[in-house]
Amino acid sequence: MNGQTNQSNDLRRVKVASPRQLLKFDLPTLVCRGVIALAMLLAIFGARPYAGSWNDGSRLAAVESLLDRGTLAIDDSIFVNPELSPAGHNPYSPGDANLQAGGTSDKLSIRGHFHSDKPPVISVVMAAIYAPLRWLGLAPSPDANPERFIWILTEGTSVAAFGLTLFCMHDLARRIGLAGWDRAVWFSALAMGTFALAYTRHVNNHILQLAVASAWCPLTLRMADNGARGWKSIGLGAMLGTALGFGYNLDLGSGPLMFVAAMALLVIRLRKVPPVLATALAASPWIVACHLANWTIGGVAGPLNAVPEYLAWPGSPFGTGNMTGVLRHSPGAWLLYAGSLLGGKHGFLVHNLPLLLAIPALASIRSSVWRLELLGSLGWCGAAWLLYSLMSNNHSGGSCSVRWFVPFLAPGFFLLAVYLVEHPSKFADLAVLGAWGTVLGFTMWRIGPWTTRMIPGLWPVVGCALVSWLGLVAWRAVRRSPVKL
Repeated sequence: MNGQTNQSNDLRRVKVASPRQLLKFDLPTLVCRGVIALAMLLAIFGARPYAGSWNDGSRLAAVESLLDRGTLAIDDSIFVNPELSPAGHNPYSPGDANLQAGGTSDKLSIRGHFHSDKPPVISVVMAAIYAPLRWLGLAPSPDANPERFIWILTEGTSVAAFGLTLFCMHDLARRIGLAGWDRAVWFSALAMGTFALAYTRHVNNHILQLAVASAWCPLTLRMADNGARGWKSIGLGAMLGTALGFGYNLDLGSGPLMFVAAMALLVIRLRKVPPVLATALAASPWIVACHLANWTIGGVAGPLNAVPEYLAWPGSPFGTGNMTGVLRHSPGAWLLYAGSLLGGKHGFLVHNLPLLLAIPALASIRSSVWRLELLGSLGWCGAAWLLYSLMSNNHSGGSCSVRWFVPFLAPGFFLLAVYLVEHPSKFADLAVLGAWGTVLGFTMWRIGPWTTRMIPGLWPVVGCALVSWLGLVAWRAVRRSPVKL
């Protein structure tokens, strides 16, 4: 009897939260979930059932050739020769007559056959994703229904990678202590206020590499945690190595740099052989497959599209004057081009307005407990930016901003999350930039990743964002300054 009485008293002492309290504490979480739902709906229903450029047409040609003819040679692909498409079908954008007639020009002439200029291992992975669906009768042959083939691969790669990015970055924010409205605004800025959504609309390597970079950040934090020891650290190393090896194949410019940066960071941070070795061993098969495939196809270990002879086919739009992988800048021209990759009409920062806050946030790295992880990931971004500024002159071709820099979003928002944890007063700054970024982000999503023109309204939106942000900074400075009578 006494036990029941004590239990009743204990229950009466439990404080039941009022609806107002529940709303106060749960609303930021609801906003995060709402943003995830909205972003994923836009990604899922925005995936297009056709190729929109030479870029995705070239990748899809390799996958189609593997599935239908068992070869990586794309001579007979409907993405190279659209006239081979079944009656009533065309694999390219209905609004682009040139693509519909001529097919992709992102191709290499090697030993009498055309090959895609994209790294081949990922084409094999994509074929492996599609093949079981075809065997089960859930997906058609690519050349029988190209629209369905393209849509399935876009959903299974680009859209899925975007979802994985959101999951990993949400986990990253939780691990470094970003919570409440700070996390809600930060997460909304990432999901809706950048060009990430635009790259979900078509098949491309860059959104996949963003997913890899987004996984790298929280996995590194978990491995640095004191609790990640023994078999747990080895398991995390195997996961990280698999991701890094996959990412190595996605971009043979920035992918190897990511692997080197991640391995160097692990060695410096952990100073333990087992997890570092596990990471290296898990990445090794992917790295070996990358170079072995290139050697088998074209007799070179490096990127196939960096061999000028392979681009010298009749009618090729590429040569040493515009191909990526050639040093051609004078010092002055290089400085201008390098700056334009970040701040010009194609610039990475200009198209991802929330990351303007990363400029003052750089000062917070020195005092952060995660400074090694920040230096490693941001150092990778800097090295990749330097590499592409030296070895290209085409701003990554006809794409929304600079497609090579899509994975830079992960380290950039990692820095912003740390900055918000240490400087909560910057919440309003990110909210302002994120709001204008969302306006631009929706425009980029509507257009998609493949465009040869400047984004409509780009400079007015950028101008409004800068005026709003600088106005906020000035207003805050006035409020803090003492009033002199």
